[in-house]
Amino acid sequence: MTEHEIMTLLTACTRGGKATVVRINATGALKQRLISFGLMKGVEVQMLECSATKSTYEIKVGNVRLALRREEAELIEVKV
Repeated sequence: MTEHEIMTLLTACTRGGKATVVRINATGALKQRLISFGLMKGVEVQMLECSATKSTYEIKVGNVRLALRREEAELIEVKV
């Protein structure tokens, strides 16, 4: 990791910002569901939108758009 890369949670990303997935702290069915959508270590994601209450986050993984609950997004560590 270079000095310009910062480790954070997906929920801290700004709208339009891009980040690389470092770790997914989910287990079981949730982890498998995220992986099936292409969300895995090393993949670049883009934050598209978040709800006014920050309870839902819309991200783009490749050509796929995903809506994640805050609890799910907080399980994803990224570097920006």
